[in-house]
Amino acid sequence: MTKSLWYAAFFSLVMLFGAVPARAAPMSAEWQAVITGQVDAFHAEDGTAALGFAGSGFKARFTDPAVFLQAIREWGYGAIMESSSHSFGAYQLIDPDHVLQIVDFMGPDQVIYRAAYQLVREPDGWRIAGVQMMKTGGMGA
Repeated sequence: MTKSLWYAAFFSLVMLFGAVPARAAPMSAEWQAVITGQVDAFHAEDGTAALGFAGSGFKARFTDPAVFLQAIREWGYGAIMESSSHSFGAYQLIDPDHVLQIVDFMGPDQVIYRAAYQLVREPDGWRIAGVQMMKTGGMGA
């Protein structure tokens, strides 16, 4: 997917759901901690912890944490699993229980990967519902 198509898809989702007034916005640190926790679990090859940060849809599909880790790798998210660092970019609060968060990852190949995380607030807190990732073409310093 080209960079322009990726951004168009991201902003189409934002336009589709609209924005929530700032007064209703939860703190971004809440969902960013979930993303960081899952990345740390991936780095440690801890499938149980990684799956714990995933949304209920993932948990229903994957009852075996090792299978979850393997699927994430096979789906092309190795750059996240093997990243050397990550940083948070813009986010869009879709409604009080849904957010899109941009995260840049330094991949093992020293290329920067950009991911759009879809998070949902479930009864046990913020959880990752999906991730769309692209290689930016930029190199890390």
